[in-house]
Amino acid sequence: MSLAAVLIVKNEAAHLRACLETLRWVDEIVVLDAGSDDATCAIAREFTDKVAVNDDWQGFGVQRQRAEAMVESDWILMVDADERVTPELRRSIQAAVATDEPAIHTLPRLSWCFGDFIRHSGWYPDRVARLYPRGKAGYDAALVHEKLHNPAGLPVKALEGDLLHYTYRDLRHYLEKSAHYAQAWAEQRVARGKKGSLAAGLIHGLGCFLRMYLLRAGFLDGRQGLLLALLSAHSTFAKYADLWVRTRTSPPPDETPER
Repeated sequence: MSLAAVLIVKNEAAHLRACLETLRWVDEIVVLDAGSDDATCAIAREFTDKVAVNDDWQGFGVQRQRAEAMVESDWILMVDADERVTPELRRSIQAAVATDEPAIHTLPRLSWCFGDFIRHSGWYPDRVARLYPRGKAGYDAALVHEKLHNPAGLPVKALEGDLLHYTYRDLRHYLEKSAHYAQAWAEQRVARGKKGSLAAGLIHGLGCFLRMYLLRAGFLDGRQGLLLALLSAHSTFAKYADLWVRTRTSPPPDETPER
């Protein structure tokens, strides 16, 4: 059975080559770019001729659907540019595809963040459903935090071997990425008629910190664990604050107020 590695990318020149080097063994590589202004597409074309650009951004889910439609192979392995397939995971994937038994397979993801691999904090094993038979499963159309749908009720199986995830370059990258996700999350909620409150943001933010640092043993990740718990609490508060600003505050007046 044939296997395609599928990536949706934008401005990933710093990561893409290292990622694709770990995917040379697949039968097909599909790269869908969202309008990069760096060398992303040129790097992708070093590995495959199936490179397309679609900068009509409608969210991560829709972009993954577009990429899925470009695949000709029997199986799809969805990978992000900041991820790397380890040799152990490669063997596990090849064995699963060789059986030709329709199933959705989850991969254990091990993330590198702020100078170390994070093995606690609820981050590991961060199992993600990424290997599935084409046409029998596929992504939803969510703007962000898209999910793999399983309309055929396929069994879900766990693969062995880590998918390495080099998630954030530095603190600025974390904050920029967090702000982007907060915006997309708030937009989704507004579209569904939801409203937010600062109190909800405080409660959820505190809950996020306690869950990550205490319940999920983030303290075992040392200073990185503490920093991640604090940043995650901030990100959680920020998305509720964004929703509150969008739904509970008034637009600026048309005229300058009199003194």
